[in-house]
Amino acid sequence: MDSGDPEVWRWIWLIAAVVFGVGEMAVAGSFFLAPFAIGATVATVCAFAGASLAIQWTAFLGVSVATFAALRPLAHKISTSAPQSNVGAHRQVGQRARVLEAIDGEHDYGLVQLDREKWRAESMTGQPIAVGTIVTVIEVRGTRVVVAPTDPDVPADTPSEPT
Repeated sequence: MDSGDPEVWRWIWLIAAVVFGVGEMAVAGSFFLAPFAIGATVATVCAFAGASLAIQWTAFLGVSVATFAALRPLAHKISTSAPQSNVGAHRQVGQRARVLEAIDGEHDYGLVQLDREKWRAESMTGQPIAVGTIVTVIEVRGTRVVVAPTDPDVPADTPSEPT
């Protein structure tokens, strides 16, 4: 097998493009291997068009570097953007609720009424919280909320700002 054989390089570039493409799909959101997959695809096209090995490598490196530079800002934006806290169950954070079943302390769950929904709840501090107490939702953990007692003068249906 001659490493300078154009027939060999056609398949090397094609395999490299597939490997980089599959690797990019396996590592979601990084856009690290995508530029190399695109560069290898361009080099594959050059190889099948009969371009010299020097042109194939130049195309691969040039397209990979240009694509990498173009995708870095997007990858950075995706990786640093904060998750939306007001979507799904996390919209409950900061809301007020009324305790329906007492929370008897650490590792014991009670029940709170949050708007029209009833949620299993645990105390943030581990301290007991009595029935009728107005609490604020601090965190959502799966199907339960973590709560802390709130100022008793504030009605349960008054939303507060998320912390």
